[in-house]
Amino acid sequence: MKITFYGHSCFLIELNNKKLITDPFISDNPLAKKIEVDKIKTDYVLISHGHEDHIADALQIAKNNNATVISNFEIINWLTAKGVKKTFSMNIGGKHIFDFGTLTILSASHSSILPDGTYGGNPTGFLIESQENNFYFAGDTGLNYDMKLIGEYKKINFAFLPVGGTYTMDADDAIIASDFIKCDKIIGMHYNTFPVINIDKKSAMDKFKQYGKELILMNIGETIKF
Repeated sequence: MKITFYGHSCFLIELNNKKLITDPFISDNPLAKKIEVDKIKTDYVLISHGHEDHIADALQIAKNNNATVISNFEIINWLTAKGVKKTFSMNIGGKHIFDFGTLTILSASHSSILPDGTYGGNPTGFLIESQENNFYFAGDTGLNYDMKLIGEYKKINFAFLPVGGTYTMDADDAIIASDFIKCDKIIGMHYNTFPVINIDKKSAMDKFKQYGKELILMNIGETIKF
């Protein structure tokens, strides 16, 4: 399994011979100028909620790849009206078996509105179970007690958690979240893109180490293997 970081909350995940991209925000991300959106290849586009910094390049990537977009009902309707042909709408608590694995939609404590002001439905996270790894992509969220349910019922190999604060959890709350989900290997996201979510990377990683956990903060364009 391979993971490539494209900045903010955007990752290209390769598993079971399929590619999934999460929350594509690249062309308008000042830190990701070297990433060429037109060259990205993917089979699926996963969108956690409707904010511009999570959906900006979804239309282009979906059309370029004839990729299937997975998101909530409202976001799927919005993208369909803009010409996206392959979609799969879900909602919180819903589960479906895809060719890459089983995906469950989970709640996130956040808000959601699309770039043109259209209501974006409820913000979500994703739990993906596959033959290679099980992982949780939290989306934009604050710390919430629902995360305990994940740890009670599922075995997770790693998780993507926001650590930038201001609009989401910070590193301190992400440590508590990792306890809730019973997962000590965390890939950080939603940090350093804008001044209000800047973090001290070394300080954040050291905090995780103090609790016997690992916080992975990838460089844009970097690929790691699990």
